Amino acid sequence: MQKRKLGKSGLEVSALGLGCMGLSFGYGPATERQQAITLIRTAFDRGVTFFDTAEAYGPFLNEEVVGEALEPFRKSVVIATKFGFQDGDSHKGVDSRPERIRQVADEALTRLRTDVIDLFYQHRVDPKVPIEDVAGTVKDLIQQGKVKHFGMSEAGVEAIRRAHAVQPVTALQSEYSLWWREPEKEILPALEELGIGFVPFSPLGKGFLTGAINENTTFDSTDFRNIVPRFTAENRKANQTLVDVLGRIASKKSATNAQIALAWLLAQKPWIVPIPGTTKVHRLEENVGAASIELSADDLRDINNAVSQVTVQGDRYPAHLQQRVNR
Repeated sequence: MQKRKLGKSGLEVSALGLGCMGLSFGYGPATERQQAITLIRTAFDRGVTFFDTAEAYGPFLNEEVVGEALEPFRKSVVIATKFGFQDGDSHKGVDSRPERIRQVADEALTRLRTDVIDLFYQHRVDPKVPIEDVAGTVKDLIQQGKVKHFGMSEAGVEAIRRAHAVQPVTALQSEYSLWWREPEKEILPALEELGIGFVPFSPLGKGFLTGAINENTTFDSTDFRNIVPRFTAENRKANQTLVDVLGRIASKKSATNAQIALAWLLAQKPWIVPIPGTTKVHRLEENVGAASIELSADDLRDINNAVSQVTVQGDRYPAHLQQRVNR
Protein backbone atom coordinates (compact mmCIF):
# COMPACT_ATOMS: atom_id res chain seq x y z
CA MET A 1 0.00 0.00 0.00
CA GLN A 2 1.17 3.53 -0.71
CA LYS A 3 2.32 5.70 2.18
CA ARG A 4 1.31 9.22 3.09
CA LYS A 5 2.75 11.88 5.38
CA LEU A 6 0.50 13.56 7.91
CA GLY A 7 1.03 17.21 7.08
CA LYS A 8 4.51 18.64 7.50
CA SER A 9 5.30 16.50 10.52
CA GLY A 10 7.18 13.83 8.62
CA LEU A 11 5.06 11.09 10.23
CA GLU A 12 4.60 8.53 7.44
CA VAL A 13 1.77 6.02 7.54
CA SER A 14 -0.14 3.76 5.16
CA ALA A 15 -2.68 5.61 3.00
CA LEU A 16 -5.45 3.86 4.94
CA GLY A 17 -5.27 3.12 8.64
CA LEU A 18 -7.36 0.80 10.80
CA GLY A 19 -9.76 2.26 13.32
CA CYS A 20 -9.83 -0.30 16.10
CA MET A 21 -12.64 1.16 18.26
CA GLY A 22 -15.37 -1.13 16.96
CA LEU A 23 -13.49 -4.23 18.07
CA SER A 24 -14.44 -3.50 21.67
CA PHE A 25 -16.61 -0.40 21.89
CA GLY A 26 -19.53 1.44 20.35
CA TYR A 27 -20.98 -1.14 17.97
CA GLY A 28 -22.24 -3.92 20.18
CA PRO A 29 -20.43 -6.71 22.08
CA ALA A 30 -16.64 -6.81 21.94
CA THR A 31 -15.07 -9.03 19.31
CA GLU A 32 -13.52 -12.17 20.78
CA ARG A 33 -9.92 -11.29 21.68
CA GLN A 34 -8.09 -13.74 19.43
CA GLN A 35 -10.37 -12.88 16.53
CA ALA A 36 -9.60 -9.18 17.03
CA ILE A 37 -5.87 -9.87 17.15
CA THR A 38 -6.11 -11.88 13.94
CA LEU A 39 -7.94 -9.04 12.21
CA ILE A 40 -5.33 -6.46 13.26
CA ARG A 41 -2.47 -8.69 12.12
CA THR A 42 -4.23 -9.36 8.82
CA ALA A 43 -4.44 -5.60 8.30
CA PHE A 44 -0.68 -5.37 8.80
CA ASP A 45 -0.17 -8.21 6.31
CA ARG A 46 -2.20 -6.20 3.77
CA GLY A 47 0.00 -3.14 4.15
CA VAL A 48 -1.74 -1.19 6.90
CA THR A 49 0.81 0.44 9.22
CA PHE A 50 -1.41 2.96 11.06
CA PHE A 51 -3.59 1.75 13.94
CA ASP A 52 -5.95 3.88 15.99
CA THR A 53 -7.07 3.13 19.54
CA ALA A 54 -7.90 4.98 22.79
CA GLU A 55 -8.08 4.36 26.51
CA ALA A 56 -11.83 5.08 26.33
CA TYR A 57 -12.54 2.17 23.98
CA GLY A 58 -13.56 -0.43 26.49
CA PRO A 59 -12.32 1.37 28.51
CA PHE A 60 -8.74 0.09 28.33
CA LEU A 61 -9.53 -3.22 26.61
CA ASN A 62 -8.87 -1.89 23.12
CA GLU A 63 -5.35 -0.70 23.89
CA GLU A 64 -4.52 -4.08 25.41
CA VAL A 65 -5.71 -5.96 22.32
CA VAL A 66 -3.91 -3.57 19.94
CA GLY A 67 -0.74 -3.82 22.00
CA GLU A 68 -0.75 -7.61 21.95
CA ALA A 69 -1.60 -7.79 18.25
CA LEU A 70 1.13 -5.40 17.14
CA GLU A 71 3.89 -6.42 19.53
CA PRO A 72 5.61 -8.78 17.01
CA PHE A 73 6.09 -5.94 14.50
CA ARG A 74 5.97 -2.88 16.73
CA LYS A 75 8.88 -1.17 14.96
CA SER A 76 7.04 -1.32 11.62
CA VAL A 77 3.77 0.34 12.68
CA VAL A 78 2.45 3.66 13.95
CA ILE A 79 0.11 3.48 16.94
CA ALA A 80 -2.20 6.37 17.82
CA THR A 81 -4.05 6.51 21.13
CA LYS A 82 -5.96 9.16 23.06
CA PHE A 83 -6.45 10.83 26.43
CA GLY A 84 -9.16 13.17 27.61
CA PHE A 85 -12.00 11.44 29.47
CA GLN A 86 -12.54 11.03 33.21
CA ASP A 87 -11.15 7.66 34.30
CA GLY A 88 -10.98 6.68 30.63
CA ASP A 89 -14.79 6.53 30.53
CA SER A 90 -16.38 8.56 27.74
CA HIS A 91 -19.70 8.56 29.62
CA LYS A 92 -18.21 10.53 32.51
CA GLY A 93 -17.19 13.66 30.64
CA VAL A 94 -13.89 15.20 29.64
CA ASP A 95 -10.70 15.46 31.70
CA SER A 96 -7.50 16.88 30.23
CA ARG A 97 -5.82 18.02 33.43
CA PRO A 98 -2.03 17.78 33.02
CA GLU A 99 -1.71 15.17 35.77
CA ARG A 100 -4.36 13.04 34.08
CA ILE A 101 -2.61 13.30 30.70
CA ARG A 102 0.66 12.12 32.26
CA GLN A 103 -1.13 9.24 33.99
CA VAL A 104 -2.83 8.14 30.76
CA ALA A 105 0.47 8.20 28.88
CA ASP A 106 2.20 5.96 31.41
CA GLU A 107 -0.69 3.50 31.58
CA ALA A 108 -1.10 3.42 27.79
CA LEU A 109 2.57 2.59 27.33
CA THR A 110 2.05 -0.49 29.48
CA ARG A 111 -1.17 -1.58 27.79
CA LEU A 112 0.30 -1.04 24.32
CA ARG A 113 3.46 -2.97 25.23
CA THR A 114 5.67 -0.20 23.93
CA ASP A 115 8.15 2.41 25.11
CA VAL A 116 6.72 5.29 23.07
CA ILE A 117 3.31 6.45 21.80
CA ASP A 118 3.65 7.48 18.16
CA LEU A 119 0.66 9.83 18.10
CA PHE A 120 -1.12 11.03 21.26
CA TYR A 121 -4.48 12.70 20.64
CA GLN A 122 -6.59 14.81 22.94
CA HIS A 123 -9.87 12.93 22.47
CA ARG A 124 -12.10 15.96 23.04
CA VAL A 125 -11.28 19.54 23.99
CA ASP A 126 -11.73 20.17 27.73
CA PRO A 127 -13.23 23.65 28.28
CA LYS A 128 -11.97 23.63 31.89
CA VAL A 129 -8.30 23.28 30.92
CA PRO A 130 -6.53 25.88 28.76
CA ILE A 131 -5.50 24.20 25.52
CA GLU A 132 -2.04 25.72 25.99
CA ASP A 133 -1.65 23.65 29.18
CA VAL A 134 -2.70 20.50 27.31
CA ALA A 135 -0.26 21.14 24.46
CA GLY A 136 2.47 22.01 26.95
CA THR A 137 1.97 18.77 28.84
CA VAL A 138 2.23 16.71 25.66
CA LYS A 139 5.29 18.75 24.69
CA ASP A 140 6.89 17.66 27.97
CA LEU A 141 6.01 14.03 27.23
CA ILE A 142 7.63 14.37 23.81
CA GLN A 143 10.78 15.79 25.39
CA GLN A 144 10.77 12.88 27.84
CA GLY A 145 10.65 10.41 24.95
CA LYS A 146 7.26 8.95 25.91
CA VAL A 147 5.40 10.44 22.94
CA LYS A 148 6.48 11.29 19.39
CA HIS A 149 3.59 13.37 18.00
CA PHE A 150 0.66 15.43 19.33
CA GLY A 151 -2.83 15.17 17.86
CA MET A 152 -6.31 16.58 18.49
CA SER A 153 -9.76 15.16 17.84
CA GLU A 154 -12.99 17.00 16.96
CA ALA A 155 -11.37 20.35 17.81
CA GLY A 156 -12.30 23.71 16.33
CA VAL A 157 -9.97 26.00 14.41
CA GLU A 158 -9.28 28.37 17.31
CA ALA A 159 -8.27 25.55 19.66
CA ILE A 160 -6.08 23.99 16.97
CA ARG A 161 -4.27 27.27 16.34
CA ARG A 162 -3.67 27.92 20.04
CA ALA A 163 -2.40 24.41 20.65
CA HIS A 164 -0.24 24.42 17.54
CA ALA A 165 1.51 27.57 18.75
CA VAL A 166 2.72 25.69 21.85
CA GLN A 167 3.41 22.25 20.40
CA PRO A 168 2.99 21.56 16.67
CA VAL A 169 -0.10 19.46 16.02
CA THR A 170 0.70 16.53 13.72
CA ALA A 171 -2.86 15.46 12.96
CA LEU A 172 -6.48 16.29 13.58
CA GLN A 173 -8.91 13.40 13.79
CA SER A 174 -12.54 14.24 13.07
CA GLU A 175 -15.49 12.81 11.22
CA TYR A 176 -15.41 13.36 7.46
CA SER A 177 -17.12 11.47 4.68
CA LEU A 178 -19.45 11.88 1.74
CA TRP A 179 -22.30 12.32 4.20
CA TRP A 180 -20.52 14.66 6.63
CA ARG A 181 -18.59 17.35 4.76
CA GLU A 182 -18.59 20.08 7.39
CA PRO A 183 -14.75 20.04 7.73
CA GLU A 184 -14.46 21.46 4.22
CA LYS A 185 -15.71 24.87 5.40
CA GLU A 186 -13.09 25.86 7.98
CA ILE A 187 -11.12 22.85 9.18
CA LEU A 188 -9.42 21.70 5.97
CA PRO A 189 -8.23 25.19 4.94
CA ALA A 190 -6.76 25.75 8.41
CA LEU A 191 -5.02 22.38 8.43
CA GLU A 192 -3.54 23.04 5.00
CA GLU A 193 -2.28 26.45 6.14
CA LEU A 194 -0.69 25.02 9.28
CA GLY A 195 0.68 21.84 7.72
CA ILE A 196 -1.41 19.49 9.86
CA GLY A 197 -2.55 16.08 8.64
CA PHE A 198 -6.18 14.98 8.73
CA VAL A 199 -7.41 11.58 9.88
CA PRO A 200 -11.12 11.09 9.09
CA PHE A 201 -12.95 8.69 11.37
CA SER A 202 -16.27 7.15 10.33
CA PRO A 203 -15.23 7.56 6.67
CA LEU A 204 -18.01 5.13 5.75
CA GLY A 205 -20.69 6.98 7.69
CA LYS A 206 -20.63 4.50 10.60
CA GLY A 207 -21.33 1.76 8.08
CA PHE A 208 -24.23 3.45 6.30
CA LEU A 209 -22.36 4.30 3.10
CA THR A 210 -21.49 0.63 2.53
CA GLY A 211 -25.10 -0.11 1.60
CA ALA A 212 -25.29 -2.84 4.25
CA ILE A 213 -27.73 -0.83 6.42
CA ASN A 214 -31.29 0.15 5.56
CA GLU A 215 -34.46 1.34 7.34
CA ASN A 216 -35.18 -2.21 8.56
CA THR A 217 -31.77 -2.86 10.08
CA THR A 218 -31.77 -3.49 13.84
CA PHE A 219 -28.73 -2.76 15.98
CA ASP A 220 -27.52 -4.46 19.13
CA SER A 221 -28.88 -2.80 22.29
CA THR A 222 -25.38 -1.52 23.14
CA ASP A 223 -24.77 -0.09 19.66
CA PHE A 224 -24.09 3.67 19.70
CA ARG A 225 -26.09 4.16 16.51
CA ASN A 226 -29.33 3.58 18.43
CA ILE A 227 -29.06 7.12 19.83
CA VAL A 228 -27.74 8.85 16.71
CA PRO A 229 -30.46 10.99 15.07
CA ARG A 230 -29.10 10.23 11.61
CA PHE A 231 -29.82 6.53 12.24
CA THR A 232 -33.51 6.67 13.09
CA ALA A 233 -35.47 4.40 10.77
CA GLU A 234 -37.10 7.45 9.18
CA ASN A 235 -33.77 9.14 8.47
CA ARG A 236 -32.17 5.94 7.24
CA LYS A 237 -34.98 5.65 4.70
CA ALA A 238 -34.49 9.28 3.63
CA ASN A 239 -30.70 8.92 3.44
CA GLN A 240 -30.89 5.81 1.26
CA THR A 241 -30.79 8.13 -1.76
CA LEU A 242 -27.13 8.89 -1.04
CA VAL A 243 -26.31 5.17 -0.89
CA ASP A 244 -28.11 4.61 -4.19
CA VAL A 245 -26.09 7.38 -5.84
CA LEU A 246 -22.87 5.90 -4.50
CA GLY A 247 -23.90 2.46 -5.73
CA ARG A 248 -24.41 3.66 -9.28
CA ILE A 249 -20.97 5.28 -9.33
CA ALA A 250 -19.37 2.18 -7.80
CA SER A 251 -20.88 -0.15 -10.40
CA LYS A 252 -19.36 1.95 -13.19
CA LYS A 253 -15.91 1.59 -11.61
CA SER A 254 -16.36 -2.14 -10.84
CA ALA A 255 -15.92 -1.26 -7.17
CA THR A 256 -18.03 -1.31 -4.01
CA ASN A 257 -19.74 1.58 -2.26
CA ALA A 258 -17.17 1.48 0.51
CA GLN A 259 -14.26 1.58 -1.90
CA ILE A 260 -15.61 4.62 -3.73
CA ALA A 261 -16.33 6.44 -0.46
CA LEU A 262 -12.77 5.82 0.74
CA ALA A 263 -11.17 6.59 -2.64
CA TRP A 264 -13.09 9.87 -2.69
CA LEU A 265 -11.59 10.84 0.68
CA LEU A 266 -8.08 9.89 -0.44
CA ALA A 267 -8.51 12.07 -3.52
CA GLN A 268 -9.36 15.20 -1.53
CA LYS A 269 -5.87 15.93 -0.14
CA PRO A 270 -2.56 14.00 -0.10
CA TRP A 271 -2.34 14.48 3.67
CA ILE A 272 -5.69 12.82 4.45
CA VAL A 273 -5.54 9.30 5.92
CA PRO A 274 -8.96 7.69 6.60
CA ILE A 275 -9.23 5.05 9.33
CA PRO A 276 -12.16 2.76 8.50
CA GLY A 277 -12.92 0.19 11.15
CA THR A 278 -14.36 -3.29 10.85
CA THR A 279 -14.64 -6.56 12.71
CA LYS A 280 -14.71 -8.69 9.55
CA VAL A 281 -11.70 -9.76 7.47
CA HIS A 282 -13.63 -9.61 4.18
CA ARG A 283 -14.61 -6.00 4.90
CA LEU A 284 -10.98 -5.25 5.77
CA GLU A 285 -9.91 -6.66 2.40
CA GLU A 286 -12.57 -4.58 0.66
CA ASN A 287 -11.48 -1.38 2.41
CA VAL A 288 -7.80 -1.96 1.66
CA GLY A 289 -8.72 -2.32 -2.00
CA ALA A 290 -9.85 1.32 -2.02
CA ALA A 291 -6.24 2.49 -1.82
CA SER A 292 -5.60 1.28 -5.37
CA ILE A 293 -8.66 2.93 -6.93
CA GLU A 294 -7.89 6.02 -9.01
CA LEU A 295 -10.67 8.55 -9.35
CA SER A 296 -10.23 10.94 -12.28
CA ALA A 297 -11.19 14.61 -12.20
CA ASP A 298 -14.30 13.62 -14.15
CA ASP A 299 -15.14 10.92 -11.60
CA LEU A 300 -14.76 13.38 -8.73
CA ARG A 301 -16.89 15.96 -10.51
CA ASP A 302 -19.61 13.36 -11.16
CA ILE A 303 -19.56 12.27 -7.51
CA ASN A 304 -19.77 15.84 -6.23
CA ASN A 305 -22.57 16.71 -8.64
CA ALA A 306 -24.57 13.64 -7.65
CA VAL A 307 -24.02 13.96 -3.92
CA SER A 308 -24.73 17.70 -3.87
CA GLN A 309 -28.29 16.93 -4.92
CA VAL A 310 -28.86 14.84 -1.78
CA THR A 311 -29.70 16.46 1.56
CA VAL A 312 -28.67 14.15 4.39
CA GLN A 313 -31.27 13.95 7.15
CA GLY A 314 -30.51 13.88 10.89
CA ASP A 315 -27.72 15.17 13.15
CA ARG A 316 -24.57 13.08 13.49
CA TYR A 317 -24.66 13.19 17.31
CA PRO A 318 -27.42 13.47 19.90
CA ALA A 319 -27.52 16.95 21.46
CA HIS A 320 -25.68 16.04 24.69
CA LEU A 321 -22.68 14.71 22.74
CA GLN A 322 -22.68 17.43 20.10
CA GLN A 323 -21.65 19.88 22.85
CA ARG A 324 -18.25 18.19 23.07
CA VAL A 325 -17.14 18.74 19.49
CA ASN A 326 -15.50 21.60 17.58
CA ARG A 327 -14.59 23.63 20.62
